[in-house]
Amino acid sequence: MITCFDIGGTTIKAATATGPDDLVALGRVPTPRDDFDAFAAAIAGLIEQGGAPTGSPISISVTGVVDPESGLTTVANIPCIDGRNLAGDLGARLGCQVLVANDADCFALAEAFAGAGRGHRVVFGAILGTGVGGGIVADGRLFRGGGGLSGEWGHGTAVATRVRVAPFDMPHLPCGCGLEGCVDTVGGARGIEKLHKHLHGADLPSTDIVTQWQSGDVQATQTLDLYVALVSLPLALTVNIVGPDIIPVGGGLGNAHGLVARLDVAVRGRILRKIDRPLVVPAQLTVDAGLTGAASLAFSEGVA
Repeated sequence: MITCFDIGGTTIKAATATGPDDLVALGRVPTPRDDFDAFAAAIAGLIEQGGAPTGSPISISVTGVVDPESGLTTVANIPCIDGRNLAGDLGARLGCQVLVANDADCFALAEAFAGAGRGHRVVFGAILGTGVGGGIVADGRLFRGGGGLSGEWGHGTAVATRVRVAPFDMPHLPCGCGLEGCVDTVGGARGIEKLHKHLHGADLPSTDIVTQWQSGDVQATQTLDLYVALVSLPLALTVNIVGPDIIPVGGGLGNAHGLVARLDVAVRGRILRKIDRPLVVPAQLTVDAGLTGAASLAFSEGVA
C-alpha cells in the first residue's frame, strides 16, 4: 500500500492505493502555502488517516516543475515548497521514500495506466486547460527530460503567423514564459478568448465561445476554425518527434464535445505516419487523474 497525493495551490487530495487504478480516497485538506512545517504535518496527518504501514512510500503529483537531477521543485503558488528538494526534505521529515512528479506528467501516467492510453506503448498526454501542457510515458515509464521539462509542447515559438483560415496574418502573442508565439498563448481557454477578440473584437469567456460554436454560430465557428488550424500544426510536429500511439487530451477543452475530434482529423492530416483510427482522443480520467497518476508513478517505478 502507498499513500498518494494530488497537491494544488489550494487543496491537498489524498488516497491510499494498492495499484495504479485501485484507490481509496482519504479526502482533502487546505494546502499550507507558506509554512513547510504545516505542509509536512498535513501530509503526515493524511498518511496516518489512511493507515499505511510506517515507512511505506508516498507519491505526489504537484502543480509545478520537478528537476529529476537536483530534485528541486519550482512551484510558484506554494511558496513553502518552491525551490526546495521536496522529495528529499519531506522524506527526511516523514521517514519514508517520496516520489514527486508534476501534474501534467501524472496526467499522462494516469491515462497510460488506467485511461485512454491503456495498452499503448507510447502515450503523449496533452492538456488543453487554462493553458497548454503535456507529458510522455513510454514502455510504462515516465520520460523525465532535462530540467523536468519534457512534454512541454505549449512553449517555444511555434504558432503559425499565416494559415489558410482568416485572418491570414496572425500576430505572435506574448507568453507568460517570456517568449512570444507559444502554443500556450492560443491553445488554452484564455487563448480561445484572445483569438475571438482578435477576430471579432468581442470579449467572451471560452465556455460561451465553444457553446456558440457547437450551436453553429458563424463568428464562433471562425474562431474555432482558426484555433484548430493554429494548434494542430505544433501538435502534429510533436507527434512526428515523439511518435505516440495515442494522445489523450485533458483539461477543460478536452471535455468540449467535438473539439478533440476536430483536432484529431487535423493532426492526422499533417503527420508523417498514416493512421486510420483516432489518435487524438478525449481523456478518460476526468476525476482524480492526479491521484491515479501519482499511484501510477509509484507502481511504475517499482517502489510500491
